[in-house]
Amino acid sequence: MSRAVLSIGSNIGDSLAYLQTVVDGLREWIVAISPVYATAPWGGVEQQDFLNAILIVDDPGADCRNWLRRGQQLEAAAERVREQRWGPRTLDVDVVTCDGICSDDPELTLPHPRALERAFVLVPWLDVEPDATLDVDGTEVRVDDLLGRLDVAERAGVRRTTRQLELR
Repeated sequence: MSRAVLSIGSNIGDSLAYLQTVVDGLREWIVAISPVYATAPWGGVEQQDFLNAILIVDDPGADCRNWLRRGQQLEAAAERVREQRWGPRTLDVDVVTCDGICSDDPELTLPHPRALERAFVLVPWLDVEPDATLDVDGTEVRVDDLLGRLDVAERAGVRRTTRQLELR
């Protein structure tokens, strides 16, 4: 069994439609879909706000690299271009955590090294998994505690929308 938390985001074109392509592409493995949030861009690059969501997925036949590859395939189908770090994108699919595995492999670092700094990951994750924990330097830390450590402005910048992603 391979259970993963995926963070999805978009801020170019029809962002909701791009996020929906991830749900459609992974539908047979989706356990939970968070509400959709609008968030200010992260990383200091001037650009439009993002739409973000979290998916909990589970596939007995997959491993963590399979989730990475599936995400990359969906990004490629959305014609994702990687021109600028933290720049605008049609679609971003990140593996936040997978099966509690810790890895410093440069291709797939787990848990995602910046997840604990990003309210746009933590807030929607708590919507679908209120008791979630994340390994931080070998210690399991509650995601709500990680969120509480972030600057108030960072947390306030994650705004729940009325938009929805649907299993269809």
